[in-house]
Amino acid sequence: MKKLLATLSLSGALALHFFALQARAQEAQSETVERGHFQLHKMEQPIGEESYEIRREGNTVAVKMDFKFTDRGTVVPLAATFRGAQDLSPQEFEIKGQTARPVFLDAAVEVQVDKVRLRDREQWTEVDRPSRFFTIAGYAPTTMQMLMVRYWAAHGSPAQLTTLPRGSVKIEPRGEDSFTVNGKQQQLSRYTVEGLIWGRETLWFAEGQILVAAVTTDAEFDHFEAIRDGYESLLGGLVARSAADNMEALADLSKQISGDHAETLALVHGTLIDGTGKPAIPDAAIVIHRGRIVAAGPKSKIKIPKHATVVDETGKTILPGLWDMHAHFEQVEWGPIYLAAGVTTVRDCGNEFEFIKAVRDAVADGRGLGPRLLLAGVVDGSGPLNMGVQRVDTLEQARMWTRKYHDAGFQQIKIYSSVKLEELKAVAQEAHGLGMTVTGHVPEGLDTYQVVEAGQDQINHIDYIAAMMREPLPPESKRAERWKATAEIDLTSGRPQKAIAFLQAHHTVVDPTLALMELFNASSARPPASFEPGVAKLPVELSAQLNDVGPPGPDATIRGRAFQKFVEIVGALHKAGIPIVAGTDQAVPGYSLHREIELYVDAGFTPMEAIQAATIVPARAMSMDHEVGTVEAGKRADLIVIRGDPLEDIHNTRNVESVITNGAIYNADELWKSVGFKP
Repeated sequence: MKKLLATLSLSGALALHFFALQARAQEAQSETVERGHFQLHKMEQPIGEESYEIRREGNTVAVKMDFKFTDRGTVVPLAATFRGAQDLSPQEFEIKGQTARPVFLDAAVEVQVDKVRLRDREQWTEVDRPSRFFTIAGYAPTTMQMLMVRYWAAHGSPAQLTTLPRGSVKIEPRGEDSFTVNGKQQQLSRYTVEGLIWGRETLWFAEGQILVAAVTTDAEFDHFEAIRDGYESLLGGLVARSAADNMEALADLSKQISGDHAETLALVHGTLIDGTGKPAIPDAAIVIHRGRIVAAGPKSKIKIPKHATVVDETGKTILPGLWDMHAHFEQVEWGPIYLAAGVTTVRDCGNEFEFIKAVRDAVADGRGLGPRLLLAGVVDGSGPLNMGVQRVDTLEQARMWTRKYHDAGFQQIKIYSSVKLEELKAVAQEAHGLGMTVTGHVPEGLDTYQVVEAGQDQINHIDYIAAMMREPLPPESKRAERWKATAEIDLTSGRPQKAIAFLQAHHTVVDPTLALMELFNASSARPPASFEPGVAKLPVELSAQLNDVGPPGPDATIRGRAFQKFVEIVGALHKAGIPIVAGTDQAVPGYSLHREIELYVDAGFTPMEAIQAATIVPARAMSMDHEVGTVEAGKRADLIVIRGDPLEDIHNTRNVESVITNGAIYNADELWKSVGFKP
């Protein structure tokens, strides 16, 4: 027995020694070959960090990434791991967390001999293994984009690279840029990437394929920048260079879609809804000369010039071009999309200063394709919910930024969520003195009564109006408590009636963004496609993002009731004569404006009134009704032609066939296809 025990003991010792030797051998084969750290920014404001470590483990490369930022008080964490061969051919990839406040990811890829297994949350599927592919799931973490470009360069730089779990990308070298870094000149290689997000990103690499910076948009369409440590001083220059690159892309898009630039154009035999509120005119004629309406009315009373290009619109309806009064034109691809949807004027409600000026001027000068842009320059104070870099923490800063926006040709100032009352008053006073108006949020710690009395002319988002109408809640109240209080508002009671009377007396304009609120309430039980058919037309990278909704939470019912109350409030405001202007705050590109006005009909608007909320009412709110908003002689020729009668069914506004703006007529299907949408 003793001999047996001794033998077993020796065997155990030898086994332990063997495992120790094996661990040391593996450790010798495993080494860190690269580490890096990026500062993350939204609209040039630092909001978080990303770090990564690349290890060589035997014949494989293992990468670990941590990505986290805080956006307006909400923490957005994301972690990812990647394993591949030495040439970065993928073997395993996993990503879990958020890429924006409302966007969650939990996905994995496992590469086998001839198949690839894909996991989306708990569900596994299997696809054939492509010959060349890379694993990546969106714009973040930034490290994965660096690895993707390295893989692409090492595998022949293909014109199109398949990506898994879904999609494909186009990577294009765009040249070299010279920057001064720590007092020394450094050449950085610039690339654009298309397909990870909807639209284009710009990446810069230093020698050794080291990613220095990415200028992109996040999963909420907001401007987003990642800058490697040591290169932070280049942020402004990189953003400006990316904007210039985007303008070149916009010009290229415009060349592909020339439109018909007839000097004199006549649309005949269509039904005209001129936007004034008058009954529709059957068998109408509209004559346009050099981008201006010369005549509009019954064809029997309109003389068609002999030299005019005549377009027969029999069976179709002609309307004024639509307005989106809450846009964030964050990327050049929005230009063709707005036009495809029939939107000829947008108000941009906050953007990067240099970028949006460049886009506006390119469109106005005919160097880029898109709607006419009116600009509201965003300002914010310091605080946990702030955004951007235009701080107004003092009265002098408030006046300075207002003057700067005015001098750059902006029409409005937009108040964001951390502006203090005295600075808001200073902004409003300066803006009004310069002939501008003020729109925006109701900042934290203030209420709608205070901001309107301080001089704010317009309110973005219906929830700020609902807050005036519900019973007061403690500042620390949770969202579920606010939703419950909103759902229980009795619009006939004293508090809502007082709010309505106040807004009436101050001639306050409201853009409710109902379509966005509805999208926030989407779940697997009520997916976006159930109320927004446009999601079936989206490019794959955008469709995946907007359709990725989870199961309804425990508060889904009360949230749904609160949303229905928002709709009722919009109806009550409209009935009281308070101007309602249609805006989307992005949501589903192009389509959500149509959903917005459909919801207005649900709120009690007539179809004509809903159309006017996206035409003449915003034109009046921006003091441009003498120029646009209706189809009348002397006005600018911003028109759309649709199939069907929107006065019978408001959903027919979606059926845009052609759009006329800047003296040209464009085919909507061609516009949709130019940026990857299905017509």
